[in-house]
Amino acid sequence: MAGDPRDVLTRPAPPPDVTVAYGDHPDQCADLRRPAGEGPTRPLVVVVHGGFWRAEYDRAHTGPMAAALAALGHPVAQLEYRRTGPPGDGRPHPLTDVLTGVAALPGLAAAALPGRVAAVPPVLVGHSAGGHLALYAAAHAPDSVAGVLALAPVADLAEAYRLDLDGGAVAALLGGGPADVPDRYADADPSALVPIRVRTVVVHGTLDQQVPVATSRSWVAADRASGGDATLVELPECEHFGLIAPDSAAWPRVVEALRSLHDDLQGIDAASPTR
Repeated sequence: MAGDPRDVLTRPAPPPDVTVAYGDHPDQCADLRRPAGEGPTRPLVVVVHGGFWRAEYDRAHTGPMAAALAALGHPVAQLEYRRTGPPGDGRPHPLTDVLTGVAALPGLAAAALPGRVAAVPPVLVGHSAGGHLALYAAAHAPDSVAGVLALAPVADLAEAYRLDLDGGAVAALLGGGPADVPDRYADADPSALVPIRVRTVVVHGTLDQQVPVATSRSWVAADRASGGDATLVELPECEHFGLIAPDSAAWPRVVEALRSLHDDLQGIDAASPTR
């Protein structure tokens, strides 16, 4: 992608078709995008944004990505959630909000976009800290999630704390390190929640400077060693932000991974009426 990869964080996108609330707090909401064309209903794709759970990063920067997914025929919801920074926010709000939002959004989207959203659990597409939240939701509420596409996820909170990613982001989320609040890490850290019983594909660029690809390698290995079936797609020459930029060289691989996830889920559905 030409220019500064971070440009995607401020790139404008077409406005959403409608914004819905899944709770009373202003951040408990989601932007919905109607799928292009007139095809059959499809599972809702819930985009969970990153930004190391911090308040200065909101769902707006996933607008181009969400618009591109809708143009491919997917009904899309850009999930917002309470983040760290404002007084009274932080843990457990990002965690509880993603669980509440993921459970509520398929019904809200079906009502707002009649005839376009299948009556099945959604597929979660989470980037960076949003990848962590997607894995967290799949681990704690597997019946509410059909599949996860985790893009450069913060999949190991203890290691992210040790590496001091984004200047104490994990400590800000959980209120300390693993030795300080071990119960919180046991509940929230995907590395402590394997295997995740939801079909999961992880995509990570080998040039990522924000979230090292080694964290995805170790998490996928741990999931598979414990009986899971997560898969890892490594993208050479890809950094952190190209995964959410529709004009990047990495974007076709992201679309391919989402398509493969959908195909896998359709095969599971055809083989078993109970998933």
